[in-house]
Amino acid sequence: MDAVTLSELRKPRPYPAVSVLLPVHRRGPSGHPDPDRLRDLLAEARRRLEDDPRVPPATVDDVMDGLRQAADRIDLGHAREGVALYAAPDGERHAFTLDQPPVEERVVVDHTFATRDLVAAHTRTTRYWLLVLADRTRLWDCRPGGLTEVVGGPFPMARRPDAGRDFHRAVTAALGRVNGRDPRPVIVAGTTRDQAFFEEAAHGSIILAGRVDGDHHDAGAAELAELVHPVLAAYEDLREVAVLTELEAARSLRRYASGLADVARLAEEGRGAHLVVERGYYAPAVRSAEGALIPVDRPHGDAVEDAVDRVIETVLEYGGEVTLVSDGFLVDHARIALVVRY
Repeated sequence: MDAVTLSELRKPRPYPAVSVLLPVHRRGPSGHPDPDRLRDLLAEARRRLEDDPRVPPATVDDVMDGLRQAADRIDLGHAREGVALYAAPDGERHAFTLDQPPVEERVVVDHTFATRDLVAAHTRTTRYWLLVLADRTRLWDCRPGGLTEVVGGPFPMARRPDAGRDFHRAVTAALGRVNGRDPRPVIVAGTTRDQAFFEEAAHGSIILAGRVDGDHHDAGAAELAELVHPVLAAYEDLREVAVLTELEAARSLRRYASGLADVARLAEEGRGAHLVVERGYYAPAVRSAEGALIPVDRPHGDAVEDAVDRVIETVLEYGGEVTLVSDGFLVDHARIALVVRY
């Protein structure tokens, strides 16, 4: 899952776009999740489509066939925390497994897919690039499950004896292409000389999360993971503090909003620069006569089932940043806050 795929999934679809979200609850001595819950959710999706006068019977069958095909792609025995299935008319279907809890069990029928859990997994998971500078420069895809070397495309890159600074410019350009599709912080490992030349070439084009000094050209995944762990921990601590600092600074500059109604209005005006929201915050809403989202206790009629998800998608669609934080982190900000552009 990368930023480009998420962007495509967030686009409006022909009604009904159906999302089925299932947390993985493991049971029994085998430790496998219970497949009955998935069957129940698919049955619920069919009932809702059949009860919706806007959905012709042929469309019901089309979308349900897509959901079943998406479900067939998932091996529940290897799903870690959750499953997300999506289907829309004309045969569109997608299936994803989620590595990070919590996933709220639900069926959503709307004009867009409910990508909240995918966004949460994408932003919550500690993902970064590790660039190991050496005569054979390597790039590592780093996630909680471990480090995987990126092989193919420009990496690994071999340095000619006479390359000089041109090599670091070439590495910077190659990393830019990879990072452009899936932006992440970068940790750079290498000698002091190599790091200095690379940072001169990068010239602020990456988010530098930290450095690992020394020649690690032949280090394996386990050794590199141990080396970068304290560097990454320090970066995450600073980032968490920075979120609250940014919100307080924005409030003092009157470039700040909190509470779902105000945040939603500003997001839909394209003014959202940085949305910060608690992971467990879900809220249905209805549209006022003027089109504003008004939170309600429970969804009904034409209500938006998860207005928070809609706000997240809107901010991302306008090029803003989204940060999901732990529940209770935004106790002074009504669980959701927005830094606005103007």
